Amino acid sequence: MLQYFQVQAKNNAWANYRLLSSCKKLSEDELAAKRTSFFPSILMTLNHIVTVDWFYVSALEGTPLGITAFDPEYPFEQLPSLFEAQRNSDQKLITHIGSMDLADLSKIHVLRNDKPLNERADRLLLHLFQHQTHHRGQVHAMLSGTSVAPPQLDEFFLSNEMEQKARKDDFAALGFCEADIWPDRG
Repeated sequence: MLQYFQVQAKNNAWANYRLLSSCKKLSEDELAAKRTSFFPSILMTLNHIVTVDWFYVSALEGTPLGITAFDPEYPFEQLPSLFEAQRNSDQKLITHIGSMDLADLSKIHVLRNDKPLNERADRLLLHLFQHQTHHRGQVHAMLSGTSVAPPQLDEFFLSNEMEQKARKDDFAALGFCEADIWPDRG
């Protein structure tokens, strides 16, 4: 079970990297343009993804930001700084999960200090990955209405050679290698 979360954290980082790399090709106007989605722009949706990450990752690390993670609600007006913040958050999550043992998955974490809100680590992780997938899908759909084609995001870490070649450059940029993903396959 723990290996699943470790692999999912890297898959999550990879999907964020691919999506944000595509978004970096957009003009500031395209990023901020009003679109049909829960959050009315690509930039606002990407901001939401990173602030929710801060909320949950800080709780998992034992230093919950609580609602201050959302103050301001949209902390990034420029994509380069958002891109870096998302990469840092993804790396924190990967590092934290890498430090966990199986018993840590059932530990209770405080989400907010201002009112009781506690949850098990495994449930937090499942929710965090689902949340990211949900909102990345919204950004992916919004990209379809821009000058930049949305990236392929529905790939998982399949072990065939063609898939490995397709992700080689992304993995290099992220500091990943195939053996990190599936140590038994290399």
